[in-house]
Amino acid sequence: MLNFDHSLARELDGFYVPWQAAQPPAPRMAVWNAALAEAIGLAETDQEQLARWFSGAEEVPGSQPLALVYAGHQFGHFNPQLGDGRALLLGEVIAPDGARLDLQFKGSGPTPYSRQGDGKCGLGPALREYLISEAMAALGVPTTRSLAVVLTGEGVWRETPQPGAVLTRVASSHLRVGTFEWVAAHKGREAVEQLADYALRRHFPERLGERNRPLALLDAVCEAQAALVARWMNLGFVHGVMNTDNVTISGETIDYGPCAFLDAYSAGQVFSSIDRQGRYAFANQPVVCRWNLYRLASALIEAIVEVDEGDNEAARVMLEQWGARYDRHWIAGLRPKLGLTRAEEGDLALGQALFAALEGQGADFTRLFRALGASLEEGYGAVAAECTDPAALQEWWNQWQARLAREAAPAEQRRAAMDAVNPLYIPRNHLTDAALKAAEGGDFAPFSELLDVVTQPFVRRAGLERFEHGAPAGTPPHVTYCGT
Repeated sequence: MLNFDHSLARELDGFYVPWQAAQPPAPRMAVWNAALAEAIGLAETDQEQLARWFSGAEEVPGSQPLALVYAGHQFGHFNPQLGDGRALLLGEVIAPDGARLDLQFKGSGPTPYSRQGDGKCGLGPALREYLISEAMAALGVPTTRSLAVVLTGEGVWRETPQPGAVLTRVASSHLRVGTFEWVAAHKGREAVEQLADYALRRHFPERLGERNRPLALLDAVCEAQAALVARWMNLGFVHGVMNTDNVTISGETIDYGPCAFLDAYSAGQVFSSIDRQGRYAFANQPVVCRWNLYRLASALIEAIVEVDEGDNEAARVMLEQWGARYDRHWIAGLRPKLGLTRAEEGDLALGQALFAALEGQGADFTRLFRALGASLEEGYGAVAAECTDPAALQEWWNQWQARLAREAAPAEQRRAAMDAVNPLYIPRNHLTDAALKAAEGGDFAPFSELLDVVTQPFVRRAGLERFEHGAPAGTPPHVTYCGT
């Protein structure tokens, strides 16, 4: 059985409410992640038993379910009381490799933090999170993972009736920026210090010995979030709702609601139906990330200055310089995508020029980077074919060629290295929507096929050509909602 521990429950009394999942009438396994189950030490294979455990019908042996409380800035406005309105933390699992991982239900019924919601989840949103989180893991992005989706045997009403489901999520933890905001607003400095120490022990133990531990935590989260958002930007991923309650202390992607990958590149691309001002548009993600880190700093600042009044300035400078920190991560990730193996001073400007030249060209973001690799052997025409104006990237491509020439390598070898980091298959929006609609109707074959494709994203496989392209002409715009 799973090796449970409950350090959060032991050490952070008052940060949660013990609770139980709602009883599902007829649980049935929809999707099971056998590889992840093995990695966390779960040996049980009986699907009926697993469905009972991971729907809430029976308590998972060793678990102690509880609902976490947190606050959050939602679209820039502070809500002092949020929390797990449809989620339950089962506890922490100590995996065979020693990793401590949260196991959490999503969609397991109402809690004291549900705010008049039913606490349930539809099958489509549960499968979306499963699909995209597992695709992100395959792409090497820090992310929560998905262990199971279990049909509950009941319907839930959203815009239309949907089959109900419970998703089981695995994460390094579910501590959020919003957790610190709630503690600062409701419990004060000493509780913030307690939470900061717990977060350091959990995620950044190497920094526990530093003189100012709350400041060390702020710096560690700044680093983790810079690395994470840089990965998103280099893959064309749009989170959709970067509220502070959706920002983890660990630096993992969490809460796959109105998220999607770019098809045609656009800096202003928005997928959330309610983001009418473009706050969480693709190109705004680094800006919003820093804004969220300011909120974390505000929650930590009393604890920081309690150690040393002068560290108020250190925190300010840290946040002012966060943009440069992000740029270092972004260009470090972009270099291999462009076939570059060493750093030069002009690389950042070269990368920024590429994105500027792409604006308005309708170029498919994912295909464009594969085309750059192809152009090493086929010439500029491979890139021109991706743009509305075939000449749009010619000048940039010439500059890139000159930069490549300063790193001698055979074209075939360089292309192979680029293809190893530039995905061919992502969860295309139209394919994802179609797979989820089919699953809601009882046909899981399209979902299973798409999951197989996107969790092996780099190597071309015969017969999968349709997974390499964006939506056909005439396809309605892709829109997601906060409940998706």
